[in-house]
Amino acid sequence: MKTFILCGGFGTRLDYEGTLIAKPMVKIGRNPILIHIINNYYDQGFNDFVLCLGHKSDTIIDYFLKENKNNIKILIKEKKYIKLEFKSKKKKFIVNLVYTGLNSGTGGRIKIAYNKLKLNEDIMMTYGDGLSNVPIKKLIRFHYANKSEVTMTAVRPKQRYGVLKLHKNKVKYFDNSNESSDVLINAGFFVIQKDSIKKIKHKKIYWEKEPLSYYLSKKKLYAFKHNGFWKSLDTLKDKNDFNILLKTKKKLPWKL
Repeated sequence: MKTFILCGGFGTRLDYEGTLIAKPMVKIGRNPILIHIINNYYDQGFNDFVLCLGHKSDTIIDYFLKENKNNIKILIKEKKYIKLEFKSKKKKFIVNLVYTGLNSGTGGRIKIAYNKLKLNEDIMMTYGDGLSNVPIKKLIRFHYANKSEVTMTAVRPKQRYGVLKLHKNKVKYFDNSNESSDVLINAGFFVIQKDSIKKIKHKKIYWEKEPLSYYLSKKKLYAFKHNGFWKSLDTLKDKNDFNILLKTKKKLPWKL
């Protein structure tokens, strides 16, 4: 099963760095977060990736074709599509680099890449800025066991800031413990049935809007609850937090 990774966002909250490189190219330690995501899937048995490119697509292409030129073999090279094989002493996987436009929606990026590769199969999809130790094979089994059309991974995020409750402008309750909230959020890590791609009508569609709303209304949208590690890279603070985890933890918390 192919893994689609959305890599086209603008990364506006990353300040200056977001104007220079694609968000998935932001480094956690020595490697871009994109490579940590790929390694996570690879280590769990998946080796076929589709990168949906947009903003600063050249920085992702250059990473493979220039920075890692000794580890890659180009299989197809077109104007908006490159297929390559990445091979090192320990890893071997396929990367499809598909340019999906600068202003396409998240759904549009999936559709453009899916059509470009002329696929007719179920896929996995995740965002190019989130790391988790979600067990992918369990997620897939959950998806098919429930006969789901679309399955997302749901997590309980830590509160980013202290939580306040007010009464008549006075603080009634304050909690700065940074514990997990009771709210579940979309963490990505989707399994998507092939017919679901048809619900993406045009390139401006956002996957999180019309397609997911449709399957929600049809009761065909399932959530795989994950209580382990999950964190997204949205700001420079998140980047710093990731790098602290990398330095202080014996085992990376996003590794299964």
